[in-house]
Amino acid sequence: METEQPFMAHLIELRDRVLRIVVVVIAIFLVLFFFANDLYHLVSEPLLSKLPDGSTMIATGVAAPFLTPFKLSLVASIFMAIPYIFYQFWSFVAPGLYNHEKRLALPLIASSVVLFYCGILFSFYIVFPLMFAFFTATTPEGVAMMTDISQYLDFILKMFFAFGIAFEVPVFTIVLTITGVTNADQLAKKRPYVIVGSFVIGMLLTPPDIVSQTLLAIPVWLLFELGIIFSRIIGKRKAREEKNNFVNDQSSGDSNEPSAGNEPSANNKPSADNEESSASDEPRYKPMTDEEMEAELDAIEQEDKP
Repeated sequence: METEQPFMAHLIELRDRVLRIVVVVIAIFLVLFFFANDLYHLVSEPLLSKLPDGSTMIATGVAAPFLTPFKLSLVASIFMAIPYIFYQFWSFVAPGLYNHEKRLALPLIASSVVLFYCGILFSFYIVFPLMFAFFTATTPEGVAMMTDISQYLDFILKMFFAFGIAFEVPVFTIVLTITGVTNADQLAKKRPYVIVGSFVIGMLLTPPDIVSQTLLAIPVWLLFELGIIFSRIIGKRKAREEKNNFVNDQSSGDSNEPSAGNEPSANNKPSADNEESSASDEPRYKPMTDEEMEAELDAIEQEDKP
């Protein structure tokens, strides 16, 4: 059937692109797995550098020394394949988009990937050193800080994901502005709620300490302000485009009106002579005189007599 064939073609294309993504992720994983221990040492460096002398990380599970680096390599391969994943997604949906939608979607997708990586780097190089320094400084005396490697991996992956998503705030605000859901002025009025919401998000996604909550809330707030700036630029551009479209519509409407040269000329107008001649051709009513009226009445009376 003609209606089923395009649908099946889309499913086949989607399957092929998913398989390509899986192949790329597996290829990256196989490369990273040979350096799994070095990779784990790299991500654990922010904590190891803050531990007191003599303190180390421990593995409480039997298979944790193997499964933890294995899990890290797999997640890292997915993170590294995000640009390729978005590329395959874009290649699948781009043929169904208009040109103006492509010009809009491509920068948003690229900026989303870049901001996600920026969130991961921010958490690793800025948040982790400050947070782990705070944790080690507040450790009670007589307590040896020995973190389990599996729990540490789950913790940093959660933080990577939280900061990566939090750094997408400018993209969210721009999308809301472009779709007409809100504008820059309305976003600015919601600033107090956004600030409070940033700390609430920090409380939910980070450990229950003021340092990590603040380090997540402040970037979210600043990125929201950056989104307002871009929203104002987009709003001005949309207003300028609407004004140009209005002017073009007005000019096209004026061009459709009859001009002075298109008005009927004096030669085409009916003249007075023609009107008189046409009027003369029509029969005119002439009233009867009294004599004619009496003669007609007499004739009628004669006809009525036997």
